[in-house]
Amino acid sequence: MKKKTLETILYSMGGVAAMAVILIAFNVITGTVKERVDLTKEKAYTLSKGTKTILSNLDSPVKIRLYCTQSDNSPESIFFRTYARRVEDLLDEYRLAAKGKVIIERYNPEPDSDAEDSARLDGVEGEMMRNGEKFYLGLAVSCGLDQKEAIPFLDPNRERLLEYDLSRAITRVVHPDKPTVGIMSALPVFGMPANPMMMRMGQQPGGQQPWVIVTELKNDFNVKQVPMEVDSIDPDIKVLMVIHPRGITDKAQYAIDQFVMRGGKLIAFLDPLPMVDTREQNEMLGSIPNSGSTLDKLIKAWGLSFDTAKVVADMKFKMTIGGRNNQPAEAPAVLGLTPEGINKDDIATGLIDSLWLPYAGAFTGTPAQGLKETVLLKSTRESQLVDGFMANLSGENVMKEFKPSGTEYALAVRLTGKFKTAFPNGKPEEKKDEDKKDTDKKDADKKVDEKKPDDSLKETRQDNAVILVGDADMLFDRVALRPVQTLFGGQAYVPMNGNLSFAQNAVEQLTGDNNLIAVRSRATVNRPFTRIKDMEAAANEKFQSEIKGLEDKAGEAQRKINDLQQQKKDKDQRFILSKEQSDELANLRKEEVETRKHLKQVQKDFRKEVVSLQNRVKWLNILAVPIAVTASGIALAFVKRKKTSAK
Repeated sequence: MKKKTLETILYSMGGVAAMAVILIAFNVITGTVKERVDLTKEKAYTLSKGTKTILSNLDSPVKIRLYCTQSDNSPESIFFRTYARRVEDLLDEYRLAAKGKVIIERYNPEPDSDAEDSARLDGVEGEMMRNGEKFYLGLAVSCGLDQKEAIPFLDPNRERLLEYDLSRAITRVVHPDKPTVGIMSALPVFGMPANPMMMRMGQQPGGQQPWVIVTELKNDFNVKQVPMEVDSIDPDIKVLMVIHPRGITDKAQYAIDQFVMRGGKLIAFLDPLPMVDTREQNEMLGSIPNSGSTLDKLIKAWGLSFDTAKVVADMKFKMTIGGRNNQPAEAPAVLGLTPEGINKDDIATGLIDSLWLPYAGAFTGTPAQGLKETVLLKSTRESQLVDGFMANLSGENVMKEFKPSGTEYALAVRLTGKFKTAFPNGKPEEKKDEDKKDTDKKDADKKVDEKKPDDSLKETRQDNAVILVGDADMLFDRVALRPVQTLFGGQAYVPMNGNLSFAQNAVEQLTGDNNLIAVRSRATVNRPFTRIKDMEAAANEKFQSEIKGLEDKAGEAQRKINDLQQQKKDKDQRFILSKEQSDELANLRKEEVETRKHLKQVQKDFRKEVVSLQNRVKWLNILAVPIAVTASGIALAFVKRKKTSAK
């Protein structure tokens, strides 16, 4: 018996030792292989198709030098080193996908070391920690001896954009020549300088930084500012981005027209109700938005129309914004587009899942002959064109009067084909002052027959492309980005939606480089509760129809009272109500009380249904995995017990 027990113990110890050896060998072997399973829906931790294409097209080796401080052991340093390991994992995937064309080098830039000197030469700067020590976490990408691109500091807040930043750096060192993009806008998108007069008076200087969209485009392109009063577009500009061209002249529209005629690509962000424009003051209504913007001559020539008095309201895409006294208010004209309103078959929008468009306009009409229209963004059929002023004044009133049109309105379109000029008679004549007309009348009569020949282009020689967007506010920093505080006291920006990605994708598409589009678009992921939105839209339609019916009923009763009060018996009785009037007033008051009670009950039932659905979804997310694990354990135990009993 003792011998059998000793054998059992020896066999057990041998089995444990063998298992330990197997586990160690398995970890050693598998540790050399970088293979991960990405279970996220958007494949956030898997290299995108765009990155793989960029890496497969490499002709020359690309070297990536990663600098990360290893000696500091403060809590902040440990946090950054943890993030650095994730960066290293991603770099290893780049190396494997490039099949030897990407070389990874790792450095620890300790103080006064050769690695620190190398980091500074590469443009990687250390950030000062709270303990007074510098911490390095950056990288430099180089190709050959001349081309070098640095990411001075890898901010964990931009982790969702890390793959895009890396792929963009590789693209820039491989293809250093940047296309030129022109930006024309009536808004201060390039920023505003500080006011020295205000500084001398002890006030805030009031300067404004450039919009982030401009800064991001400068990372990929040569960006050139184009004035609103332009005669012609520089020939070196490949893509022209027009943002809210409020008050644009026919002369400037002619310049854009000829730019398109000679093959230039146009992206125009128009706006019927610009919320970021300089606001006008009204004595009764206070601050109100300025007038909208359009390219009326060009859009009409292309067969479309854009009404600057109307905005699109959509019950499925409505958002909640800050209302009076900072109370949340539903705004059906502030659109939060989900994939239902985004063209998933187009490369510029296919990987974007969320866009915010405040008070956007719609493009209607049929494209002119020779042009093809592709709708990039659209509303649902639960939408309606409403007055822009009223939509900004009160979203509640819009919801009360809302009636779905059953039409899917185009919010952004791309026109392709051969464009014809909007100025068949040539360059429009400049408007002259009356005094100047009188002075030059005689000279004009003499030169009536000396008109210059028309040398303007009438049609594009080859197919061209123009993208039209019905909103410009979507590019504003406060609409597209969320500011966050960094650990070093600065401020960084995190995308709240895919607005800037959409704009950058459009520019990339028209400049011809589509590989970065798939990388950038996946950087922002937002999954709204679409089912809840649909339920809210259906309930809201029923809710508002009941409100409208009850309000109409109460209004009719009030009109009857007014009619009765006008039928006076004599002047002495003009302030005395008759019995009929008193009964009618009592009925009205009773009806109002019942109306309020009924509305409160409907609203209570509506909120109860929404909260119930949200709770069901929340508890399903919390309990699904534990229930699945428990069920699996019970099933395995049952199977094991059945096998044991069979023996």
